[in-house]
Amino acid sequence: MKTILRIEEAALFALALFAYAGMGLPWWWFALLLFAPDLSAIGYLAGPRIGAFTYNLFHHRALAVLMFALSVPMDSIPLRVAGIILFAHASLDRVFGYGLKYPDSFQNTHLGQIGQGRRQP
Repeated sequence: MKTILRIEEAALFALALFAYAGMGLPWWWFALLLFAPDLSAIGYLAGPRIGAFTYNLFHHRALAVLMFALSVPMDSIPLRVAGIILFAHASLDRVFGYGLKYPDSFQNTHLGQIGQGRRQP
């Protein structure tokens, strides 16, 4: 099942690449911004509950879709790029097994444990 989910996430990442390519913007922007959502982990400095909230907010594809959808009537290129980047980043994270965080620990995700202390299947 994990393989199927990773293939699905890879396809969603490819969709984000396709959307970005259609904008005709420089690819170095995409490369530079792709890991910007990880800055949301700074919330963990205030504890795991706040950290999980900030991390999940910027790794939730609903926010990415909302930003992209709002960018159309607003005709906002920066908002559209932000939506695509968030979508791409969340999908790529999930390809590698990194999921949304539970408030007890950064390593406890909706896709299972990550890191050195993870439980083996």
